[in-house]
Amino acid sequence: MKRTFLSLAIVFSTLLIASQPLAVVAQTEVKVALIAPMSGAWGRQGQLMQLGAEQAIAKINAEGGIKVLGGAKMRLVVVDAGDSIEKARNAAQRLVSQETDIVAGTGAWLSSFTLAVTEVTERAEIPWLTLSYSDQITARGFKYIFQMSPSAGKQAREALPTLLELAQSQTGKRPTSVGIIQDNTALAVSFTKQMREGGIQTLNLKLAVDETFTPPLTDATTLIQRLRTNRPDFLVLLPSNVPDTKLLIEKMSEFGLGKGRIPTVSSGGQTGAPELLNALGKDALEGFMGIVANFPAKGTEEIVSEFKRRSKEPWMTQDSLMAYVDMYVIKAAIDAAGSADRKKVAEALRKMDLRDGPAKLTPGGRIRFDEAGRLIDSPLVILQWQAGVPVTVFPKNSATFNPIWPKQ
Repeated sequence: MKRTFLSLAIVFSTLLIASQPLAVVAQTEVKVALIAPMSGAWGRQGQLMQLGAEQAIAKINAEGGIKVLGGAKMRLVVVDAGDSIEKARNAAQRLVSQETDIVAGTGAWLSSFTLAVTEVTERAEIPWLTLSYSDQITARGFKYIFQMSPSAGKQAREALPTLLELAQSQTGKRPTSVGIIQDNTALAVSFTKQMREGGIQTLNLKLAVDETFTPPLTDATTLIQRLRTNRPDFLVLLPSNVPDTKLLIEKMSEFGLGKGRIPTVSSGGQTGAPELLNALGKDALEGFMGIVANFPAKGTEEIVSEFKRRSKEPWMTQDSLMAYVDMYVIKAAIDAAGSADRKKVAEALRKMDLRDGPAKLTPGGRIRFDEAGRLIDSPLVILQWQAGVPVTVFPKNSATFNPIWPKQ
């Protein structure tokens, strides 16, 4: 009887414990990832992204963290994508295997790297934001990718008409020919595909120069010789890193084509990087234009001032600004989801339609995505080097300076 009573007591105690509600453990931390090149030819762009992301997270945490999760603090996990597609893919695989509680992420700057990284993050169902431009990124039917920039194809469709309009408004003369010098990375290929497949012809432009190279570039002589021989009215120059940009612009100056003699427009975050000024000087860069996803403009003054104070950088670039915005977009998605569950956060991103907060720091003033994860209604942004500083010159409603198109 004693054994029976003891057995019943144990059973009763077990049932009593099981019937009690489990204690809820408050979530104290939300991990978000940044995969970007922190070393190699594109390393500086990754470092600038990290500075922007860290600034946003510091502010979010100072303001009380993720309040729907009881004030959980955001923590940034940074992984170096290196200088090759394979290294970028390995970086994503390390992240997925070692940081199993990542809620969302951003990266990997270079479109070629982003394509590789998101193959991994998609399988892991990690919501992933990117400023990379390639059209391929959101053309694969993925459900967890969100492109925070206008795609290269969209930029290319809008770039030529916009540049022609700028030229005519500044000089009274419409260009009749264009040259293209590009590398073979995914961004450059996507950007010029639209131009070659009808865009140039539709605008009655002659393609006077059409050259492609593999980065890193060791000698730009042959490329610039062809540019001097055929001399288009303006040049679309698409290297993907600062060293190649420096080499090409220096060679243009050497051949008497620099300082605006051939108006030149490029694309990507490196076009507004401080290193470009350090490498070339303000005279060589005067008038050089860059097409970017975002750049400091009217309404970003407070954020830029804080960035300069924290980082000691001379200005905020696309890379820093967009990484800052991405952290707040992820926070907004977690707030909307009421959860740090990846699937719920991804669903909140798909349904997102922001018009305040981080949306006010973007050129369109609105953040929403189509079914493929592409940003809707995002206008073209053009920066231009003027007196040694890159400034926003388009679109007009957010520009801080007027554009300059050198008269030929």
